[in-house]
Amino acid sequence: MATRSTPASASTTPNYTGPFITVAVLFFIFGFITNLNMALVPHLKSIFDLPYAWAMLAESAFFLAYFVFSSPTSKLIETIGYKRTMVVSLFIQVVGCLLFIPAARMVSFPLFLTAVFIVGAGVTALQTAANPYVAILGPEHSAPVRLTLAQALNSVGGTIAPLVAGAYILTDPASTATKAAVANTVRVPYILIAAGLLILGVAVAFMRLPHISQTQEFRPAKEGDPILGRSIWGYRHTVLGAVGIFLYVGVEVGLASIAVNYFKTQGVDSAKTASFLVSLYWGGALVGRLLGSWVLTKIKSGRLLGGFGFAAALFVLISMVTTGQVAIWTIVICGFFNSIMFPNIFALGIKGLGPMTSKGSGLIMTAVVGGAIVPLALGAAADRFGIQHAFVIPMICYLFIAYYGLWGSKPTRTVTA
Repeated sequence: MATRSTPASASTTPNYTGPFITVAVLFFIFGFITNLNMALVPHLKSIFDLPYAWAMLAESAFFLAYFVFSSPTSKLIETIGYKRTMVVSLFIQVVGCLLFIPAARMVSFPLFLTAVFIVGAGVTALQTAANPYVAILGPEHSAPVRLTLAQALNSVGGTIAPLVAGAYILTDPASTATKAAVANTVRVPYILIAAGLLILGVAVAFMRLPHISQTQEFRPAKEGDPILGRSIWGYRHTVLGAVGIFLYVGVEVGLASIAVNYFKTQGVDSAKTASFLVSLYWGGALVGRLLGSWVLTKIKSGRLLGGFGFAAALFVLISMVTTGQVAIWTIVICGFFNSIMFPNIFALGIKGLGPMTSKGSGLIMTAVVGGAIVPLALGAAADRFGIQHAFVIPMICYLFIAYYGLWGSKPTRTVTA
C-alpha cells in the first residue's frame, strides 16, 4: 500500500502547478478590483461633496456583499464545485462593472453604490472559492506558503489599481468644470475591466482544474456523517480567526481609503501624488508577501503574524503623534506589515478542520464584512475627532491580530474531538 501511494502522490503533485497559476491570476483580479473600488472613496467624496463617513459607504457597499454572499457561496460550491463558482463570480463582476456606465451618466450616488455592491458580490464568490482551493492544492502544512504566494499576485493587482485610478479616475476639483465630467472618468476603465473579466471567465470555464477530493484530508464528509451537523462555532481558533479577518480587512481598506485625504492634510499637493503613495502602500504588501513566503519556511506563521501585528500598531501610533513626511511614510509602511496577515489568519483559522473546511472558510469569508464596518467607523471618527485621532481604531485592530497570531490561533479542538 505504501509503495503505491508514494508514486501516485509524486505523479499527482506536478499537476497542481498549472491550477495554482490559474487561480493565482484570479487573486490578481480581485486584488485589482478591490483596490480600484477604494479609489472611489475620494472620487465620490469630491463628486457629491460628502463627509468621510458617507464617502466610506463605497467601501461598506462592497464589503457588505461578503456578509450577504459568503455563506450562500459555500452552498454554491457544494452544488456546482469550485471551478464553476469561480466562473459565475467573474460574470457577476462583469454585470457590476457595466452598471458604472449608467451610474456615471446619471451622476447617481445610489446607483454607484449598487454597482459597487454587485461587483463586491462577484469578488466575494471568487474569494470564497479561491482561498480554500489554493490552501487545498497540496499538503496542509504548506498552505500558508501557497496562500502567501497567491496573495502576492493579489498585491500586484492592488499596487497597479491606485496608479490606474490616479491616471484615469481621480481628478482634482479645480481641473474639472462639472460633477458630471468627474463622474464620467470611471466609464472607460470599468468598460475595459468588464471586457477583461468576460474573457477570463470564458477561459476559466474551458480550463481543466483538479477536484478537491484528490486531497483526502479535505475531502467533504459523506451524507449522513454526524460531523456535517457539527457547528463551526465550537472551534475557537476558527471563530477568533474570523474576528481577525474582520479587523484585518477593515483596517487595511480603511487606511487605504482614507489615505488620499490624509496625505493631502500632511502636505501632499495633489490627488495623483497621493494615489501614487497609496500604490506604494500596496507595493509594500507585495514585497512583504514575496519575502513572507520565504520567511514562513523559517518562522512559524503564528509568530510572524504576531510580530507584524505589533509592528503595524507601533507605526500607526507614530503617525498619530507626528506630522508631515514621518506621518505619511509610517502609514505607507503599514502596507508591508499587512502583507502576510490575510493568508496566515485564514490558514490558521481553517487548520485541522478536515471535512469542515468549507464551513470554516464560509465563516471566515463572511467576516470580511469588516471592510464595510471598520472603515465606516474610521470615517465617522475622522469627521468628529480628526483623522489622526481616529487612527486609534486601526491600532486596536492590529493589536488583536498580534494576539491572534501568538495565542488565539492555537486550536483547542479538532474535528475528531
